[in-house]
Amino acid sequence: MKSPVVKRSIVIVGHKTSVSLEDAFWKGLKEIAGGRGMTMSDLVATIDSERKQGNLSSAIRLFVLDYFRTRAVSAAPDSKPPG
Repeated sequence: MKSPVVKRSIVIVGHKTSVSLEDAFWKGLKEIAGGRGMTMSDLVATIDSERKQGNLSSAIRLFVLDYFRTRAVSAAPDSKPPG
């Protein structure tokens, strides 16, 4: 059975490292980088430099989750509580 986690090598500020992420996170990362006119390596370097703790894979997952969560909330119609 094929693992849903994909391990890729990426260069961050001249340093080659491996990152393991599910394919959906790789796709999300690529979409975000493209939308910002950045390479995936540059975006990962930014995420790496801003993370407070944890490993790089976790930091990337949280970054991608936060990006799409924020986008979904800003696209949602204003909702008012009933009453």
